[in-house]
Parts: sequence; C-alpha cells; structure tokens
Amino acid sequence: MNRIALVARLKPGAEEQATTLLEQGPPFDPGERGFARHAVYLSAGEVVFVFEGDEVEWILDDIVGELGGAVPPALAAWEGLVEGPPRIARSVYAWES
Repeated sequence: MNRIALVARLKPGAEEQATTLLEQGPPFDPGERGFARHAVYLSAGEVVFVFEGDEVEWILDDIVGELGGAVPPALAAWEGLVEGPPRIARSVYAWES
C-alpha cells in the first residue's frame, strides 16, 4: 500500500473556515475511488490530507485533473484559506501491528 500526504499552510485565522470545509467530508467517495484510507489533520497553521491505497498518486492525479466534477469547486474553496501551493509528502516510515 502506498501513502501520500498533501500539506498546506493556512493563512492566519483560517482554521475555523477550514474546519467547516472539512466537516463536509471529501467531495468524492474515497472507497469508490480506490483509496484504502483517507484522513485529514488540522492544526492552527496547517492542514494535512493523507491518502492511502494502491497507486495512490495516480488516483489523486485523476481526481484533481477532472473537469466538471465536484473536486475543482472544492479545491477553489481552499484557495482563500491557504498560503501558496500545497506540498507533497511521501511516506518514508510507517508501522502497523
């Protein structure tokens, strides 16, 4: 299984609006898209979207590249909340029992 995270720095004061967006859930069904797991972590200064599954990078690439779907408007909602483009972080170490 592959893991990838998207890390974005929040603008000052954006945490409450980010929480509201995150409470709506993802603009797609993670299971139908092929993800095994999906989680989002939020701090006062950053948001981290974690995706796990086979070929996770290709799945994300397909989702972000879709035109006319629910994802582009959902991404646009984040534009006013984040500073700069998100950074991609790849899993280097993970442990499971």
